[in-house]
Amino acid sequence: MAYAKVCPLLSQKTRYALKALLELAALPAGATLSSAAISGRRTISVKFLEAILVELKRGGMVRGQRGRNGGYQLAQSAEIISFGAVVRLMEGPLALLPCVSVTQYRRCPDCTDDRTCELKRIFREVRNSSASILDGWTLGDAHGKASLPELRMVASGAKKGRRRLPSKDTSGRRGAAKENHR
Repeated sequence: MAYAKVCPLLSQKTRYALKALLELAALPAGATLSSAAISGRRTISVKFLEAILVELKRGGMVRGQRGRNGGYQLAQSAEIISFGAVVRLMEGPLALLPCVSVTQYRRCPDCTDDRTCELKRIFREVRNSSASILDGWTLGDAHGKASLPELRMVASGAKKGRRRLPSKDTSGRRGAAKENHR
């Protein structure tokens, strides 16, 4: 089966934003990194990266220092900045349909009754699952400051046959879920 078109779910801008933030998350406390250094390490156009960094700065994720020893650093701890927050800042809502967006709900123009819409039910679950995973992972987690995801059964309300979702395991035991997981 051949696919006519491949559509990336995340824009190049968002992927670069995440890569730049991961570079900054690797820095020791108080250190900065220039846009040229990030660009070289992650092979991102400096001009494009600078525009992304301005957007991240406006969103409160990075701060910049001018001058000879200037550069960028995270404005918050890497353990606080979630992938979900970055994706929302760069892309907008996580929902694939406007009728399931938490922050920018709109009724679909071709929908006759959104209360009984089959698409709304399934895509609300997709949105909620995506939000749970992306909001549950931080730059610190991805950078190796926490353990890699293990599989776990969906917590409360799990139905038989449901797929397993990744979760953070800080106990060192395979399959153990983190207690205060969102």
